[in-house]
Amino acid sequence: MEKSAKSLNLPIQGPPLALADSAWLALIDEARRWFAGPLGQLLLSQQKQMLEEELARLFGGYLLHYGPAAERMPEVPHIQRSVRVGAPFNGVDIICDEQHWPFSEHAADVVVVQHGLDFSLSPHGLLREAARSVRPGGHLLVLGINPVSAWGARHLLSRDALHKAQCIAPNRVADWLSLLGFALEKRRFGCYRPPLCSPAWQARLSSLERLGGDWQVPGGGFYLLLARKLVMGMRPVRQRNRQSVGQLIPMPVAKVSRRQPSEIPPS
Repeated sequence: MEKSAKSLNLPIQGPPLALADSAWLALIDEARRWFAGPLGQLLLSQQKQMLEEELARLFGGYLLHYGPAAERMPEVPHIQRSVRVGAPFNGVDIICDEQHWPFSEHAADVVVVQHGLDFSLSPHGLLREAARSVRPGGHLLVLGINPVSAWGARHLLSRDALHKAQCIAPNRVADWLSLLGFALEKRRFGCYRPPLCSPAWQARLSSLERLGGDWQVPGGGFYLLLARKLVMGMRPVRQRNRQSVGQLIPMPVAKVSRRQPSEIPPS
């Protein structure tokens, strides 16, 4: 049953679903059904352990989770409350449009956007709204389908909901995060098995997960970006290489006599 942001003691701002788009609702519904299928479940199962590892290091009062899949977030030991936001489907705590979250600025300590950019009508607008909700010093985690992978290739060839995914490259998302005032702390990849529906083939290829995960080969089916919001007014500045301006030349110094006055010979 959905709750209001006010009942969860979150700072609210504006109506929760004032500008809902029917095309967006249809896209989320298709994505939700795809994630409930065998390929979507494989992708989510590989992300669960990685999310647990990263979230275990974070602290705070509130975590906001946005994404089209029906699965809820794993337990977060050091976060007091986890709140699901998004389209009006089962499991969503607070209903809102992807570009109009009903929270004031800096409302949450951690925000997780799990495949939200993949299934969005305006990925940059969604990311901007998620970034606005993170407090300075808080963290934003973004998970998406890696276009440079077998899953990205299937996105181009398939006729199901995966074909409608944006599949934005992690480097591009990292650039957006930098412009929004975030410092990228970590980039990880996962799900190295190809998108095959056969459970037998998935079992035979399970060793790829260990090999790819150990080496963190950038060809995994999904990526995870962990970014920290910088203090207001501060941006990471790259140090420029200083050009050599030559060597310092010692200046001539006058000699000083160290003889005592009694040692001075008579004239």
